[in-house]
Amino acid sequence: MSSHASSSGPEPTRRDMLSLVAISGTAIGAAAIVWPLVDSMNPSADVIAAGAPIDIDISKLTPGQQIVVLWRGAPMLIVNRTPAALKTLQDPSLVSKLSDPTSKVLQQPAYAENWHRSTKPEFAVLVGICTHLGCLPGYLPNPDPSTPAPNWPGGYFCPCHGSKYDLAGRVYAGVPAPYNLPVPPYHFVNDKTLRIGENPTGVVFELSTVVQM
Repeated sequence: MSSHASSSGPEPTRRDMLSLVAISGTAIGAAAIVWPLVDSMNPSADVIAAGAPIDIDISKLTPGQQIVVLWRGAPMLIVNRTPAALKTLQDPSLVSKLSDPTSKVLQQPAYAENWHRSTKPEFAVLVGICTHLGCLPGYLPNPDPSTPAPNWPGGYFCPCHGSKYDLAGRVYAGVPAPYNLPVPPYHFVNDKTLRIGENPTGVVFELSTVVQM
């Protein structure tokens, strides 16, 4: 990491990078996070501060769409993945380019240790913080030729240092980020409601136990 440090001052911390990118995120353009949806779906500030589980209505989340909510001060990415996206996640040519395709590193609960890293294949639930320096990766499910990552089928792209993830949050090999995006504790209360911050019955998992946020 020292190669990124400026000679005029200390290297920025992960917290500094997160704050910086949160402020300048609108400059990412098509990769920018859709914050208006965040505001309309967040619970009250005191609930967020307490770290209590939060319920999200996913009934209007259309295939290919992402929404972002805050839990414990961190962005949670919720995506309704299309059938085509799920097929891509299993493509051997993509899998061969990933650093940890089978989720061997503890970045998720046991119920997300599968090829789609989720409890329901169509829904991804990820912590939206790059595991390199804590930047906010942009959602690019269908990148165009202008994307600064040629021959890439899409997923998440970190504009700070070029780290790439697929739509399961699995990191590509040869990028600065060392690990897959974390998966928070969650479960589906019913077909319309996702609860973040609470595991399925009988399962114990805390986000604080992952290798790196």
